[in-house]
Amino acid sequence: MSNNTISRRNFLQTSGTLTGGLLISFFIPAAAKKLGEMPTGNTMFAPNAYLNVLPDNNIKIVLSHVEMGQGVWTTLPMLIAEELDCDWNKVIVEHAPPGQPFVHTVYGLQITGGSSSTWSEFERYRNAGATARALLVQAAAQKLNVDPASCKTENGFVIAGDKRISYGELTEAASKLPPPANVQLKDKKDWNYLGKPTKRLDAKAKVNGQASFGMDVHFPGMLTAVVAHSPVFGGTVKSFDATAAKAIKGVREVVKIPTGVAVIADHFWAAKQGRDALKIEWNNGAGESFGTISQFDSYKKLATQRGTSAGKAGDVETALPKTKKQINATYEFPYLAHAPMEPLNCTVKLSGNSCEIWTGTQMPGVDQTAAATILGFKPEQVKMNIQFLGGGFGRRATPASDFVSEAVQVAKASSGKFTKLVWSREDDIRGGYYRPAFLHQVNIGIGDDGMPAAWKHTLVGQSIVAGTPFQGLIKDGVDGTSVEGVNDSPYLESIPNYNIELHSPNTPVSVLWWRSVGHTHTAFVMETLIDELAHSAGKDPVEYRRSLLKSKRHLNVLNLVAEKAGWNNPLPAGRYRGVAVHESFASYVAQVAEISIEKGQLKVHRVVCAIDCGLAVNPEGVRAQMESGIIFGLTAVLYGEIFLDKGRVKQRNFHDYKILRMNETPVIEVHIADSNEKMGGAGEPGTPPIAPAIANAIFAATGKRVRKLPLQAADLTKA
Repeated sequence: MSNNTISRRNFLQTSGTLTGGLLISFFIPAAAKKLGEMPTGNTMFAPNAYLNVLPDNNIKIVLSHVEMGQGVWTTLPMLIAEELDCDWNKVIVEHAPPGQPFVHTVYGLQITGGSSSTWSEFERYRNAGATARALLVQAAAQKLNVDPASCKTENGFVIAGDKRISYGELTEAASKLPPPANVQLKDKKDWNYLGKPTKRLDAKAKVNGQASFGMDVHFPGMLTAVVAHSPVFGGTVKSFDATAAKAIKGVREVVKIPTGVAVIADHFWAAKQGRDALKIEWNNGAGESFGTISQFDSYKKLATQRGTSAGKAGDVETALPKTKKQINATYEFPYLAHAPMEPLNCTVKLSGNSCEIWTGTQMPGVDQTAAATILGFKPEQVKMNIQFLGGGFGRRATPASDFVSEAVQVAKASSGKFTKLVWSREDDIRGGYYRPAFLHQVNIGIGDDGMPAAWKHTLVGQSIVAGTPFQGLIKDGVDGTSVEGVNDSPYLESIPNYNIELHSPNTPVSVLWWRSVGHTHTAFVMETLIDELAHSAGKDPVEYRRSLLKSKRHLNVLNLVAEKAGWNNPLPAGRYRGVAVHESFASYVAQVAEISIEKGQLKVHRVVCAIDCGLAVNPEGVRAQMESGIIFGLTAVLYGEIFLDKGRVKQRNFHDYKILRMNETPVIEVHIADSNEKMGGAGEPGTPPIAPAIANAIFAATGKRVRKLPLQAADLTKA
């Protein structure tokens, strides 16, 4: 048997048997050992997730991905339920602990991100359900002395004639059976769950308060810690006086840790008051001279210099000067905070040679290892209890394990006090790990036919993986997340001469992936420029895109959104439309935004969205994620900005780092393309198109092109 195949017998034999139940484990190729490395040659197999059929007929499914609002608590169990033919009301879901069985099929570590949870689990979860069903049928056939072929399954029962036996009654017998040689997955026409709108399994618990988020964790005797961080990125504690802090009622201890000074108290308010009373002298370091204005000044200078090549064709330097008409544009994008509704938190309990942690994290294995390293433990000495995540958007997938490490450092420095670390909203907004600030300098030469003949594009922005364990993503000096959406743009296929270059300067500010990563800025640049080219050519923006795009899936969603938005129908007076289409995370999304501008105020009335994500396992979930992504992206268009002066972040809370409110939310219509194409994600692809669609509508209203986000007041006045 080769290294990349496994028999059905071995598939089942490595499963364990829980007392009175049937446990099914299933295998996947353990791909790269770190994100970005794809397997070469033979690959090994490792168990990934577990299905347990219990004697009480409940079906326990342990997820190798975490639920942070994207709906995997429902979507992934649907895959098993479909093939198992179980009672959906009997499904129980749990988060997996860290461990090799739960590593991602492609990324090679345990992570929830990249809008990959559903497609990465599609085959193996279904196979697990089908295997369990086959064993249960075989057990029932033996018990009834009938041919297994004469049995059928339905809603958690094996049925033979007028006999019905529940799965729970069969678990013990089924667990002792040899595995089937192979299993047959259902034909699409026979699906009961997949592709059907399904209500979320976690909805009830989240509505009635039963769902446990990290912030909800509480135990008798547990203390709360709040940390004073340097006001400047990279700053360190020079000295501190805790006298006033210790005088606050409820404050138990003040300890210095690598990231600052922690105040430990009976409850959050005492800890916060204690922190406010601290007198700290900081070594601010070089970060004190860093500011947003000087940052973009330096970025503009870098953009005039040769960068690292991220893609090229033809000879731009020769072709560009020969064109009679050109577009020259500079775009600026600020740092953006993730601002999840649940601020960062982590509870740590030390007991001798063991550590127990409660938190919401997108990378539990990485955080477990970080905690173990700090304590001098082995990873298995650290138990991780994964809670629901009150939003993540990438912030809870930190290679540095910053907030988990900080909580462990507090527990260690306080001689093992049972402590919950809580970041305030201000800590969260000012805590770094932002979407990087970026500048784009683009020079386009237009041919006599109105089409782009030469495209010179320079990007300047910090790498999110340089200096992290994910540095393997940098290939030939290019961080792919910095240029995605540009160097792989479908429009480049129609452009004979182009050159994409990248500068990745270092700054004191910590950066991280942010919902849809590089596509957050690259989609804006590409889709507003294509719109500008269409206007220059005197052509309709949708028709112009059709003439450039060769991708069937791009065209399908573009045509679908144009139809559903009534693109060719006249609008009421004072209303304007903009369109954008973009592919990210293997899904194709087009959006049309309908706006008005009155007295310098933008109103987004309607957004029509079309998505091709291949099979939409749960259309209800896909629609919710499109709506969420649009609102998330619209927030960034209108308000999103982290501004620094003398190394200090100006914004503090939701009053000056605003989030879109309900009364500002447009009517959103989502149309899911009927597609048999390769599956993509849904958590992130809804975000990139909304900003350019809005900007293109603003041009239709004002005649002005938006070159900087968030929107400026001047963008909303007539040219």
